[in-house]
Amino acid sequence: MNWILKLKRFGESIKKNVLKKFPSKDDQDNSQWTPLNCCNSGPTLKSDLEEHLFVCPNCKFNHTINPKTRFDMMFGENNWEEINCPLPPDNPLNFVDSKPYSDRLKSARKKTGQDCAVLSCVAKINEVQMVVSALNFDFMGASIATSECESLIFAIQTAINKKCSFVLASASGGMRMQEGILSLQSMAKLTIAINELKKNNLPFVVLYCAPATAGGTTASITSLSDIAMAEEGVTIAFSGKRVVAATVREQLDENIQRSDWVLDKGFLDLEVERKDIPNKLYKILSILLKLGTEANKENNDETSENIVQITKAAS
Repeated sequence: MNWILKLKRFGESIKKNVLKKFPSKDDQDNSQWTPLNCCNSGPTLKSDLEEHLFVCPNCKFNHTINPKTRFDMMFGENNWEEINCPLPPDNPLNFVDSKPYSDRLKSARKKTGQDCAVLSCVAKINEVQMVVSALNFDFMGASIATSECESLIFAIQTAINKKCSFVLASASGGMRMQEGILSLQSMAKLTIAINELKKNNLPFVVLYCAPATAGGTTASITSLSDIAMAEEGVTIAFSGKRVVAATVREQLDENIQRSDWVLDKGFLDLEVERKDIPNKLYKILSILLKLGTEANKENNDETSENIVQITKAAS
């Protein structure tokens, strides 16, 4: 009889879990709480996480943020001007897999409120003007297709026209295979656009953002930067760990492809905490643009004159 009671209790526990009402996606979005899956420390208030710039206060994990939130963090709320780029027609190959590519685009646009994965703006940090493009990982993994390519090229041309630096905040899964060879052609187009930027002696800085940058994005535009910086703990790779391990048939370093590992191998210039990004970016661009050189020269000339006058008076 004991086994019957056990079976009965087991059935009741299953029934309890099946009938339990779990929160819907809308309930989760409207809730004041959010789970911290990064370190299993339990749910926290969204307001607290936002106060920490969406960085876990316990394990310092950088949570993924959308471009508008990033721009507000970098430049101040609404203290930036969006660049509106004309985009090419959707779904040039009429691609269909488990569902039409056009339907995937509609879902991504509804989810993010963007026409494509790229959002660009013109902004300033301490009077240093720059054009910044950010990739939205919630838009089909921020994969690069013809629309994203045209948007990035338009932003780069804007930087050339305004004679200012171009900054790319990258979080991307690579090229978008729903557009096939047209997507892969973006790698060459973006390389040409960056070369035009460099012909005009304008700095190009890449910021690798959470959660990752991989595939053709790493193999093209982000590898052409003058300075490459990254948020702590992000993934920077071409192929995934399992693909690399299966190819070389070796056990890989546990931290391989993490930003600290990439920094140690020389592919990255610096890691930076999210709160320090504006200050670091300002300092880097000030050096690359040689800002303050004339002021320093005038100060040095003035100091030299003062020394001469003091020497004459002493003699």
